[in-house]
Amino acid sequence: MAKNNTAINTDYGDWDWCPDAGERARLLQSPNVDIELKGSMSQAATSTIGAIFIVVNAALGAGLLNFPAAFSTAGGVVAGMALQMCMLIFIISGLVILAYCSQASNERTYQEVVWTVCGKTAGVVCEVAITVYTFGTCIAFLIIIGDQQEKLIAAFMKDGAISGSSNWYTDRKFTISATAFLLILPLSIPKEISFQKYASSLSVIGTWYVTIIIIIKYIWPDEEMAPREIPSSPSSWIAVFNAMPTICFGFQCHVSSVPVFNCMKTPDVKTWGGVVTAAMIIALFVYTGTGVCGFLTFGSAVNQDVLMSYPSNDIAVAFARTFIIISVLTSYPILLFCGRAVLEGLWLRYKGETVEEDVVCERRRRLLQTLTWFVLTLVLALFIPDIGKVISIIGGLAACFIFVFPGLCLIEAKLSEIQETKSRSWWTLVIYGVFMVTLGTFIFGQTTANAIFVDLMD
Repeated sequence: MAKNNTAINTDYGDWDWCPDAGERARLLQSPNVDIELKGSMSQAATSTIGAIFIVVNAALGAGLLNFPAAFSTAGGVVAGMALQMCMLIFIISGLVILAYCSQASNERTYQEVVWTVCGKTAGVVCEVAITVYTFGTCIAFLIIIGDQQEKLIAAFMKDGAISGSSNWYTDRKFTISATAFLLILPLSIPKEISFQKYASSLSVIGTWYVTIIIIIKYIWPDEEMAPREIPSSPSSWIAVFNAMPTICFGFQCHVSSVPVFNCMKTPDVKTWGGVVTAAMIIALFVYTGTGVCGFLTFGSAVNQDVLMSYPSNDIAVAFARTFIIISVLTSYPILLFCGRAVLEGLWLRYKGETVEEDVVCERRRRLLQTLTWFVLTLVLALFIPDIGKVISIIGGLAACFIFVFPGLCLIEAKLSEIQETKSRSWWTLVIYGVFMVTLGTFIFGQTTANAIFVDLMD
């Protein structure tokens, strides 16, 4: 995208602040994040190779557990891979658009870019969407904890399943609640979460370990893991769209991409295009390996959480479950922190006050927000045991971050240019922005409606 008169916000006074992109990168997606306020600064710039690694880790997370089921829903390997390849074009272009608009607006976070480029209404909608997305992802993470603990406890009980056990301490609702209160809540209350960077490094390794185990189990399967039926084509065109929420949820790293771009040594849009292309191709191989091997191992019988399809007494898979539990344990407080920060910003903006003016009530309000968020997500996780139902909803919101908001930003950025005559490239980019908004709205509407009127009504 050629630069013209696109400077929407020309105040460059704050460009010296650049938080460590490596610690911020996995916002809203994966655990390796250190979300700190401006008081914690780092002048270290990120290299091109470093930026690629950061974006890859931002894209990879617990969402990979759902990719085998997404391939089954899409109608097989060919349909699943084709869907991923088509969406990858929009995913990469959305990341480039956000960098372009970030540079034009001189803003450093996703929501700030939307606020500046698209206006107040779109900015508020974006912040609400981020809050709902993080809230839903927290619910999904608690469900994942319950799923993996169920299998781990079954292995320790040495009876293959705990459904027949009458012990209260093996009940799913108790184990989720105990883990949440003893481990997650204490990690969620502090104002800063920088201490979690050490534990989250282990979860990065765990994510890759899960993929390797799924591939190995496909190459050398156990006898009891023979697939029932392997679909070779989708049952209907709607079924293909039903696989989109998982793909959107898996590849959604757009919210965290803006600070990563601004912390590069040379924050150039063209260079950034190469960074995100390389990163998304790497993520594509990981997700495809997980999705294809997991799907071909179990066929149409694959669980929404693929690890739940493996026997509980498999030691290698048990380690994978442990890694996933660690991953989501460190992810939940970060997501709560992100959602809480957005709510705090909306509240202060509504009152017309700054953080400094409202510091007296901050601690009390933070405790109330944290406890309310924690209790609501826990209660919903206890009564929504199927992670697929949650992914269907938050995956639709992820489509908004990938398609709708970048498309709106592109349209507004091009309309703000001062040009006497509109070139062909100008019209092409505006039309592409309109197409992204239309497609994203359709995906969000279709998947959300399906989740509400089909999945949640079952």
